[in-house]
Amino acid sequence: MRSHPPMKPSLLDKLEQMQRRASELDALLAAPDCTADLKRFRNMTRELAELQPVVGLYAQYKAKTDELSQAESLLSDTDMKELAQQEMQQARAALDALQAQLQVALLPRDPADSRNVFVEIRAGTGGEESALFAADLLRMYARYAERKRWTTEVVSESPSDLGGYKEVVLRIEGEGAYGLLKYESGGHRVQRVPRTETQGRVHTSAATVAVMPEIDEAQAIQINPADLRIDTFRASGAGGQHINKTDSAIRITHLPTGLVVECQDERSQHRNKARALSVLAARLAERERQAQQAQEAATRKSLVGSGERSDRIRTYNFPQGRVSEHRINLTLYKIDAIMDGDLDELLTALRTEDQAAQLAALGES
Repeated sequence: MRSHPPMKPSLLDKLEQMQRRASELDALLAAPDCTADLKRFRNMTRELAELQPVVGLYAQYKAKTDELSQAESLLSDTDMKELAQQEMQQARAALDALQAQLQVALLPRDPADSRNVFVEIRAGTGGEESALFAADLLRMYARYAERKRWTTEVVSESPSDLGGYKEVVLRIEGEGAYGLLKYESGGHRVQRVPRTETQGRVHTSAATVAVMPEIDEAQAIQINPADLRIDTFRASGAGGQHINKTDSAIRITHLPTGLVVECQDERSQHRNKARALSVLAARLAERERQAQQAQEAATRKSLVGSGERSDRIRTYNFPQGRVSEHRINLTLYKIDAIMDGDLDELLTALRTEDQAAQLAALGES
């Protein structure tokens, strides 16, 4: 009977350290004068609360390891052998589950995972067909958000002639939105017969997606007003007589980086400006995050890519009905369901691979 594969010594060392630290904090918080310094008391309470779930799992893991050892020691007893084998099988199954939970619990938390997001979609190569594909991607993410009971709104759009988008920014509000959608950043490619194609030939077009966590006021990058050029103009497109009479649309240019944000979905100029500044702050924060990731990638290449626009991450092949996720060599033959927002299988697989890569790095560090 195979023996349970042991956890890496480096991970066990981390768990032992965490267990010792939790015991130390318990003792400190039990001291009569622990509330004398309220800031220190709050910090220790918060640290203990973060440690307790992991330490609790580790205690169960050690107890099951002891059970397995005890059962193994009974194998030589003829009368107890069958019972011992049953207990070993149960203990190993429990250890497998606990080990998986412990490894995930050890991973560092990304504080941005719980945030709302801006999903920015831009048409790429392929002209009008890529703009139509950008509109399809917008619908896919909106339908996914609907399945999650999240709320969505288009905060900026630049429509194309045939009903697609040259560029569109979707805001999604929902708990854990960034944690699930962050893997969508990169280049998306479509292979299909365009509406504009008369010969029935398959064309390849592309669009790029950037998923950015919404920045709260406490964490917002300080933007110097002197670095901004703010222009007002009349909103274009549908909207009846009102929309063309007021210069309510806003274009903000961040001079140091050249980033441009337009917002023209609200009749209020003030609200458009607030929205545009919010998108700009998210874009600037994303630039900083990518610069930091590039430094980290020098020591460890992430399995799910950098999220750079130039990274081709996925191909949607309509004639073959397949979606290919290039980062993890996953192909799914359910393109209609995926385009209708059924992204759970894709996103779960990406998250699992990302966690595996982080675990490998955790074991090496």
